[in-house]
Amino acid sequence: MLVLHAHPLSSFCMKVEMALYELGAPFRMAFLDLGDASAREAFQALWPIGRMPVLRDEATGRTVPETSIIIDYLAIFHPGDIELIPQDPQLAWRARFWDRIFDLHVQGPMQRYSEFRLARPGARDEAIPEIVRDQLARAYDVIEREIGEAWMLGEGLTIADCAAAPALFYADRIRPLAEAHPRTAAYRDRLMARPSFARALKEAEPYLQLVPF
Repeated sequence: MLVLHAHPLSSFCMKVEMALYELGAPFRMAFLDLGDASAREAFQALWPIGRMPVLRDEATGRTVPETSIIIDYLAIFHPGDIELIPQDPQLAWRARFWDRIFDLHVQGPMQRYSEFRLARPGARDEAIPEIVRDQLARAYDVIEREIGEAWMLGEGLTIADCAAAPALFYADRIRPLAEAHPRTAAYRDRLMARPSFARALKEAEPYLQLVPF
C-alpha cells in the first residue's frame, strides 16, 4: 500500500496526487496537520526534514520525500499506462527541465508571496508583492513561448504538467495570466479540466478559504 503523507491544500501535494491518479496507483492519503504537535512529531520521525509530501511504500518499507523524486519513484516502481517520465531521453530531460521551472520559478515566488501575506504588517518587506509579480511575469513569458499543442511537451502528459497544474492554479491568483499570456491561460484551463487534477483540486476545496491571497 502506498501512503501519501500530505495536506490536500498544498500545491506540492496536489502535484503528487495528480501523478498518482494519472498512473492509477492505489494509495491512501494520511492527512497531515503540522499545526498539531503530536502529528508534527510523528511526521518528523518519518522524515526529519519535516517537509511534505512524503510517500511511504509499505510493501517495500521505503520512505520517499520530495515531489519530483516521488514521481520518478512512481514511474519506476508503480508505472501505469502513461509515461510521466518519458522513455525517450530527449523528452525525459525536457520533462524534468520544465518540472523544475514550474517548481522553482512559479511555485517558488508564489510561496514567497504566501509567506509575505502571513507575516505581521510592519514585520514584512512591502516590496515582496511587486517582486513576486515580476518574477511570475518573467516565468510566464518563458512558458508562453514553449507550450506544446496540448501539454507542455506536446501530446503526452508528463511530470512537467503535474508540476504546472497547481503552480498555475495558485500563481494566477497573484499575477493573472489574462490577455498577456493567452497560450499559458489556455494551457492552465486544460490542466484544470484534466480529471486527475480536478480530483485533487476538489479534495482541496474545503480548505481553499485558508489560502492567504
